[in-house]
This record gives sequence, structure tokens and C-alpha cells, in this order.
Amino acid sequence: MPEIQMPKLSDTMTEGTLVAWKKKKGDQVSAGEVLAEIETDKATMEWESPEDGTLTEIYVQEGGKVNVGDKIAFIGGEGEEAPKEEEKEKEKEEKEEKPKAKEEEKDEEKPKKAEQPKEEKSKTEEKAETKAAPTKAEKRAEPEKPAPKVEKTEEARVKASPVARRVAAELGVDLSTVKGTGPEGRVTETDVRAAAKSKPATPAPKVPAVVKAGESARIQLSGMRRIIAQRLVESLGPVPHFYLDIDVNAAPLMEAREELKSAGEGSDAVKITVNDFVLKAAVQAAVKVPRANASFDDDAIVQYADIDLGIAVAIEEGLLTPVIRAAQNKSLREISELAKDLAHRARNKRMKPEEFQGGTFTVSNLGGMGIDSFSAVINPPQGFILAVGRITKVPAVDDCDQIIVGHRMSLTMSCDHRVIDGALGAEYLKELRHLLENPALLLV
Repeated sequence: MPEIQMPKLSDTMTEGTLVAWKKKKGDQVSAGEVLAEIETDKATMEWESPEDGTLTEIYVQEGGKVNVGDKIAFIGGEGEEAPKEEEKEKEKEEKEEKPKAKEEEKDEEKPKKAEQPKEEKSKTEEKAETKAAPTKAEKRAEPEKPAPKVEKTEEARVKASPVARRVAAELGVDLSTVKGTGPEGRVTETDVRAAAKSKPATPAPKVPAVVKAGESARIQLSGMRRIIAQRLVESLGPVPHFYLDIDVNAAPLMEAREELKSAGEGSDAVKITVNDFVLKAAVQAAVKVPRANASFDDDAIVQYADIDLGIAVAIEEGLLTPVIRAAQNKSLREISELAKDLAHRARNKRMKPEEFQGGTFTVSNLGGMGIDSFSAVINPPQGFILAVGRITKVPAVDDCDQIIVGHRMSLTMSCDHRVIDGALGAEYLKELRHLLENPALLLV
């Protein structure tokens, strides 16, 4: 039977940490039985045995970090033993000894060869000494030759005016790459300046951060932070972002929340939060404006039938976006329960790969952290992300033109302009505002 290797449990996984073995050396295991817990760049997952047999060898202890594809265990059949490490080490030593022996032979030959050049060198020196040095009179007779101009051979062949050559030197333009528009293809000053403008700008050299002893620390990126960095560059670089902001009257939302709280401590309705209302409203708005539930795919726009809602969850190492599948078919209570369960397991790295992959759009809420408003970065290939700020008390004018204490909540929609135009984004936000200011519609 083959050695058991570190599996690739997600698209972005390059290495894994063996958190715990669920079986001991010598235990019988069956295919599909949980063998170990493995931590990836996004979650800690239970890993099932791919083979039936006996766990005859464990190569990686708990807490060990291994690259994808490296051996971690050996599951043998009846009477089958794992290959001994001593035999493998002997093979490696034999392979290493052969090159060393060859190198020693070469080193012995080198002194012998070195003697021959020394003898030849002494003869050439004698010949050089026999040659008479030129007399002073001869030196005077020889006319002084002007030092030749050092010029690139390619540029020397190019027909160009003196002004064009001077300007090319100043602007750092290679004349051999410039197409001349003058008589007989001569390069002019105008040609050089045009070439300088079209020349791509050289990127600025990377300056490493200076870390002073005792003042700072250089923290190596975890697998998750590497993926976050990669995804953000993939998003802000090629994805053309634009942003739409609205302020929502959150007073009806606060009243609905208070009514649910008054239902009693034992009731499930008490557990429903303002964020749950926002998640449900975001889904219902996408049902009303289905063209917003889409993504860009090279030569087409993919409009999704299901609304797979991504929820941004902050964890110690970065950010995860667990997904509620087919959220349009779920009630406010179901979305509330799923959101809490996924967030809890995300923070404890207890998620399955399919639970944080995909998603048609994402909601990110920093209101609970005291942020008034912010603009989030789209998670490609999604078409938009909704950023939710905190509810603030502000002076407001009621229907009787009286100044009262109002509650306002800021929402920012970051859109991929290739998928969502300004009018489509405005239509979605209009529907979202209507639902949040009339929360009874979300209870149906």
C-alpha cells in the first residue's frame, strides 16, 4: 500500500499542520474513518482515511507542519511493514559519497595541471623581455591620435539629427528602437520625445522595511494572510471598483428588535440581531433585483439562480467568508442561526472547505466595532460587497417638521463596474433601504 501523504484540502492550500491524530500507531483503520485533524490556511478539518489496514507508522507528530504531498503516515495490509528509514538513509549516503569521490580525484589532478601553465608563463615572460622598448625619439615621431568616441554599434548606424541624439541621451531613449519620420527614415527630435512618452514607466524599487532591535518585530505571513494579500491585489488591480453610499432610517429596525426582545428570554426571537435583519434584507433585495446577483467571467456576465450569501468574519489571523447557500429560501430565523453557527466555527477553524468557498456576494459589518462607514474590497469573482456601519443617533425631522433624535445606519456598496452599473447599483440599494425601513416585510 502507498504512503499516506498530506492532502490538498483547499484550492489555496500549500502546507498543513497536523493538529491531532485520532488513531494511534498499530490501530486498525477503515476507509472513511476519521484519521486526523489537519489545519489549513483557512480552517481545521477532520481528515478521513483513504485506505483500509493498520496504521503501522506515523511520520509527522502532532503540531508538525508539512507541505502538501509530503508523507505523514503509512497504512499497511496484513503483515505489511512500513519501509525502514535506515535503508533510505543508506541509499542517500551512497549517492552522496559517489560525487565526493569524483571531486577528490579532480582535486588531485588540479596541481599537476597547474604546474604546466607556470612553465609556459615563464617562457612567455622571457620573450616579452627580449622585445626592445620603443625609444623616446620614436614616441615623439608618432602623432597623437584623438580618443575614439565610444558609441553603441546599433545607435551608430541609426540616422538621426544631432539634436535628436542629444535629446535621446537626456531622456534615456534607445535610438535603435525609434522609428524615424524624417527624410530617408532619419530620427528627429519629435520622434525621440514621442518615444519617451510611450515608454512604460519603470516600477520603483522595493525598499525593505527597517526593523530596529527592541522596537519592532518582523512577523512572517501565515498561509491565510498570504492568501488575503493575493486576493486583494487580484481584486483592486484588475477589478474596476466604484462605490455607492446611502443612509438608512434605522428607527423602525430598532423598534422591531425591541419587540422581539420583549417576547421573552427563552424565545429564539430574542437571539435575532440587527445584523440578521441586514443579512435577510440584502438577500431579499437581490431577489427583487436579480441582475445584481452576478459576476464577470471573461466574455460573459454570469447571473446566478441561487443567492449564496458570504458573511465576512474577522478572526485572529485575518478574515474568512463562510457562505449561506441558497439564502433566498431561508427565513430570518434560519439565516440568524446559520450565521451564528458559521461565525463560531470560522473563529475556531472548524469549517469544511465547501462552507467558505464560492458566494455570489458578501456582507461585511463593522458597526459592532464602532465604525461609522467604510468601503470594502470586492471578493473576486463576486459582483459586489456591502459594507455596513454602526447605527448612530442624529438630529432628524419627523413628519410634523419637529426635530427629534433619529437613528441612522450607513451602507456602502462596492461594485464591479464590469457587472453592475451605477443605475443597477442604485436600484438594488433603493430596494434594500425599503426593506430595512419596513422590517415587517422581512418577517414574512
